[in-house]
Amino acid sequence: MTTTTFTVTVSNPGSGNKFFIDASQQATVALAKGATYKFDQSDSSNATHPLRLSITSDGTWGGGSEYTTGVTTNGTPGSGGAYTQIIVADSSPSLLYYYCS
Repeated sequence: MTTTTFTVTVSNPGSGNKFFIDASQQATVALAKGATYKFDQSDSSNATHPLRLSITSDGTWGGGSEYTTGVTTNGTPGSGGAYTQIIVADSSPSLLYYYCS
């Protein structure tokens, strides 16, 4: 099984902190069922910005909940080796959002 890795950084383009995925601000990422995806948060800009997944666009804000099925995290964002990983199951929702918890 192959793992697709995305590099995550955080920056404030003038409207608050935003995640950049492979250098694209708030990028849409297509996840295929049965595949594994790693969001590498080892860049120091990720400190205090843990990336999490949700089925609601505002994550846990406004009553949503974190999506945890097939999701693992490692380390502290902003430190070497930190990441959030998901193995997308056939039963996973067709749309997930990433957010800062």
